[in-house]
Order: sequence, then C-alpha cells, then structure tokens
Amino acid sequence: MQAENPNLAPPKDDPFTLEDLKAFDGTDPSKPIYVSIKGTVFDVSSKRDVYGPGRSYGLFAGKDPSKGLGMSSLKPEHAIPDYEDLNEGDRKVLDDWHGFFTKRYNIVGRVIDHPTHLRQQQSGNASSL
Repeated sequence: MQAENPNLAPPKDDPFTLEDLKAFDGTDPSKPIYVSIKGTVFDVSSKRDVYGPGRSYGLFAGKDPSKGLGMSSLKPEHAIPDYEDLNEGDRKVLDDWHGFFTKRYNIVGRVIDHPTHLRQQQSGNASSL
C-alpha cells in the first residue's frame, strides 16, 4: 500500500464542475490528473503510472467515480459521482477511499455540481456529506 505523504500542501477550495474535471483526465501531458471523491478534487499526477490513460485506474481520471469506488468496481458504468444509493457497507468503503486519498494527494478543490451533495442540500441533509 502507498505510504502517507507528509509533504501535502494546504487544501484548496477551488470550484470545479464535473465538466471542468474532464480536462484533467491525463490525455494532455501538460495538465495535471485530477480525481474527485465525494466531491473533493485530488491531484493524482504523481501517480500518472496508475491514473494515466490506459492504466489500471485511468478510468477514474478526470471524473468523480465515487459510486464505483464504494462498490470496488472498475466498470465504466459505475464510475459516476452519484453515490446516494450505496448501501452502508459500500459507503464505508467509499469513506475509506476518501480518507486514503486525503492522506496521500493534494486537495485542489471541490465539485460544485455534485449530484449527491446537491440532493442532500435540497433535502436539508448536507451534514451527512
């Protein structure tokens, strides 16, 4: 397992849309690679060998694949941000992934149009993010 990174920069809160994230999928080598989990955008460029195009987790680059991470699935149809229908066990897995990324990659922003968060805000349940 990858060790924690003791040299992380302070988290940023730059706003990204899901559409904005697509530009950071690793296909342009001059741009960083970003992966969002539960709406938190991480810079995973240091692991281009893992998140780059055609690599084992390249499917996640430039998007928020929260549902797929929670399900431990590499199927493209699961690499979507809406994780509201995950069961309790899968939500725990997703939370573990979020914690793993938080300790290893710089946080560069947040997704402002994340469907699960928007739905929770509308229902007054934003505290469960």
